[in-house]
Formats: sequence, structure tokens, C-alpha cells
Amino acid sequence: MMLRTVAFLMFGLSIAAPAASQDSAAAVSQCQAIAQSLPDTRFARWSPQDALPVILAQTEQPSELVDRETVRITYVGHSTYFIESPGGIGIATDYSGVYRPSRLPDVVTMNKAHSTHFTLAPDAGIEHVLAGWSDMPGEKAQHSVVVGDAYIRNVATDIRSWGGDFEENGNSIFIFEIAGLCIGHLGHLHHELTDSHYSEIGRLDILMVPVDGGLTLGADSMSRVVDRLRSSIILPMHRPGALDRFISMLGEGFDVTYAREPTIRVSMRTLPRRPTILVPQGM
Repeated sequence: MMLRTVAFLMFGLSIAAPAASQDSAAAVSQCQAIAQSLPDTRFARWSPQDALPVILAQTEQPSELVDRETVRITYVGHSTYFIESPGGIGIATDYSGVYRPSRLPDVVTMNKAHSTHFTLAPDAGIEHVLAGWSDMPGEKAQHSVVVGDAYIRNVATDIRSWGGDFEENGNSIFIFEIAGLCIGHLGHLHHELTDSHYSEIGRLDILMVPVDGGLTLGADSMSRVVDRLRSSIILPMHRPGALDRFISMLGEGFDVTYAREPTIRVSMRTLPRRPTILVPQGM
């Protein structure tokens, strides 16, 4: 609990930072800082005190304090979520240019498994374009950048080609550390994660998961990944047709709720006490 609180306070100090990019020499991952040894232990999951409210989507105007702590997440389409930091940084995941957020993102992340997850011609006004693959086959893409009050890094994974072969390190899981929250986007994940992957990922409070039943990872395998990461909020994406099966696979260990508004507002204070599958509007 104390380490999670320290991480939250440290990130709170960076909100006023200008929009700039810096490499990993100056960036520190708070999501990995409290990681315990693997494979016999699970990462700690912060649980708010009983006195704190559980608010996944707010209708009232947030106070100044809440506004400084709140991350806004909007489902745009397919596997594109638009994440807005308290400092105003906009991040679009798996950006293809087809599903566009309400404004031009400052940062886009992309995976190359399918053309619906990337574009070779992003808008010139997007300052940071982070590809989940390397131009050198087999090598890992490596991102560790700070943009304003957001720290963005990746964990490389393999992808499956149309012919059934695997391309080593062809995609990435992107992780966004904002206002103390650890937000992970699994991308077009094609295989179960190893202990090394889990160690690199660390703690994830919010997890964006493809639920298609096999176009990415089969429902059984994906449910095991989600169960092990044990995030507070699970945000489904990709294809809604397999959503019901995905929910049923996770059993009674997860609550299920539906967003009341297009944009989900969440902070460290409002994470649910039980892991919750939160279905966004439009999914």
C-alpha cells in the first residue's frame, strides 16, 4: 500500500511538465518498481480504502483535485482507445487512421499484425508515432518516452503470420503510466505470456484486452492472461462478437459493468475493489 501511494504522489508532481520526450535514462517505471519475484507470486493490486467511492463514469463536474488525478479513456473503435492524461496529453492506441479520436493525438501506438492496427502514413501533426515492431526482423522495438505527464513503454511479443508462422518480436504490449495508474494495451496478442513478459510488464491497474475468441489469442488462453495480471479494470476491445464468451470464461472472480458515458473517468481513488470488466459504449 505504501509503495503504491508513493508512486501516485511521485507522478502527481509531474502533471505540469511540458510536452516533451525523453529516453529511459531519465524515466522510471512505477509499475515495475513494486514487482515481486516470479513465477510463484502475483503482482500487488492496489485496493482503495472502503471509505473511498467507486466511480467508473462520472456525470458531475469533477473538483479541481479530482481533475488533477483523473485519466479519461474513450473507446474509439476496434482496438483504438483514446487516453487523455490530466495534463492534456492525448494517446491513441493501435492507431490506423480509420478510427479517429475527437482530436489529433499527441502520441499514437501501433501494431502491424493487421492494417486495422497501424498506418504507414499517420497525420504529420502527430508528434510521437510509436511502432510496436522494429525495422530489423527479429529485433525488439524499444520505447521508453515521457510526453508531458505520461510515461510510455513497451514489451515486445511475437505475432502469427497469415501462413501460421510466428514472427519474433513483431508486436508490442504498450504500457502507459499516468497519474499513478498503470494502463496496459495487449495489442494483437497471439500467444500466452511468459514469466519474463509478466516481469517486464509489472503491475497493470487497467488492461485493454482483445476479445475475439481466436483472431488474436483463443478465449481460454486470453482468460488465463487476464486472470494472472489481475487488473482492477478490464476494458474489452477488437471484436464484440466474442464478448459474452470472454466474460463467461472469467467466472465469478470478476464483476461486469457497462459504461454510462462514452468517456470513462478513472483515478487511483476510484479503482474498484473487485476486478471489473467494464464494457465501454460502442463495444
